[in-house]
Amino acid sequence: MQTIAEKQQNAYTALKDVLGYKNRMQTPRVMKVVISTGVGKIADQKKIELIQDRIARITGQKAAARGAKKSVASFKVRQGDVVGYQVTLRGARMRDFLDRFINIALPRMRDFRGISTKAIDELGNITIGITEHTIFPETSDEDQRDVFGLAITIVTTANGKEQAETYLRYLGLPLRVR
Repeated sequence: MQTIAEKQQNAYTALKDVLGYKNRMQTPRVMKVVISTGVGKIADQKKIELIQDRIARITGQKAAARGAKKSVASFKVRQGDVVGYQVTLRGARMRDFLDRFINIALPRMRDFRGISTKAIDELGNITIGITEHTIFPETSDEDQRDVFGLAITIVTTANGKEQAETYLRYLGLPLRVR
C-alpha cells in the first residue's frame, strides 16, 4: 500500500488525464491539516489537561489554546477565555497523521459509511467532524467518560470542489458516492 507521500508524488501521472493537467505544478497538494476541538463549559482543569494530552498523543504536537473572540454574557464567556484547542500539522507530521487517519482511524469509526462530499467547500478544502476521539489507537480506551469530538480540516491547493473530490479520492479518503 502506498503512503500519502508516495501518492502525492505520483498524483500528476495518475490525474493528468482525468483532470486535464498540462503541467506537474497544476496537481493539487495537501498544504496543511488543522485539528481542533472545543472545551466549551468544561471548568474541570483535569479534563482540560486530558484533552490537551490526548490531542498531543494523536497529532504528535502540543495543542495551542484558542480564546474567545468576544464576550458573550449569556454564555458567561469573556473575551480571551480559552474555548478550545487547535493543532496545525505540516510536512512529515501531516503526512503521517493522514496515513493513520485514513488507514487506521476511519475504519474504526462506528457505523462509518464514508465521508459526505458535501463536506468539501468551494475552495477545495474538506472538514470532517469526528464525534469520538477514541477511534485513534494512540488514545487509551480505559476511560469512556471523557470522550470528546474533533474537527479535522484538510487544506488543499485544489481549484474547486470537483478537482478536490477527485484528488481526495485518489489519496484514499473514503468519500461517499453521490
